[in-house]
Amino acid sequence: MSTAPQLVVHRDKDLMARAAAARLITRIVDAQASRGSASVVLTGGRNGNGLLAALSQAPARDAIDWGRLDLWWGDERFLPEGDPERNVTQAREALLDAVPLDPERVHAMPASDGPHGADVDAAAAAYAEELAAAASPENHGPVPAFDVLMLGVGPDTHVASLFPELPAVRETERTVVGVHGAPKPPPTRVTLTLPAIRAAREVWLLAAGEDKAEATAIALSGAGEIQAPAAGAQGRVRTLWLLDAAAASQLPRSLYPPASP
Repeated sequence: MSTAPQLVVHRDKDLMARAAAARLITRIVDAQASRGSASVVLTGGRNGNGLLAALSQAPARDAIDWGRLDLWWGDERFLPEGDPERNVTQAREALLDAVPLDPERVHAMPASDGPHGADVDAAAAAYAEELAAAASPENHGPVPAFDVLMLGVGPDTHVASLFPELPAVRETERTVVGVHGAPKPPPTRVTLTLPAIRAAREVWLLAAGEDKAEATAIALSGAGEIQAPAAGAQGRVRTLWLLDAAAASQLPRSLYPPASP
């Protein structure tokens, strides 16, 4: 089941990051209150890291029971452990090292110097196995029903490491694949596929800046997911686009929510 996208447009990227962080805290606390734990998929890039930095500064961050939170990643650059370009490295700097997470529940994607060596496809398969092991019977599939899965939107409409027209965006069976020859460096990556993304209860797409305006307009105009992967990123319960005014600048006013701040 897919959900029609909802939009929230903020004045600027800093306000967007703070508001998204507050929204995420609420969502995690609600999930923990109802089920005992929460599961979130993080995204890298400037907007994903901006949200994590804002969360680290948020007074309400201590409302989260960090020991009962599972963290996953939507994609990762297949580089050595600790490389500053890896999403997990940037996430640790922005937030993770400052909060009392359970290390067993921080599910980083494999590094290129990990147990699978330089075999990105084996690394992807191992992450798919880790996801499957964490899925419960009520999830009805090979991945957990993530409470929130966050994605940055690239200027070419890519999300995670699903780039327009490349094989990964066409994948319909596997939940995690290796990416070879990505148009954005580094060329070798690991990514969730659209079937895995669409298992999430809520999918949040983050876009800020004028360089994201065209991609946002294309993805929200009914484009196909092969040409515009962001168009295929949908949650089972909710699909939420969190934008700043610059990223929303090419959208028709008819798409705007009635009371965007």
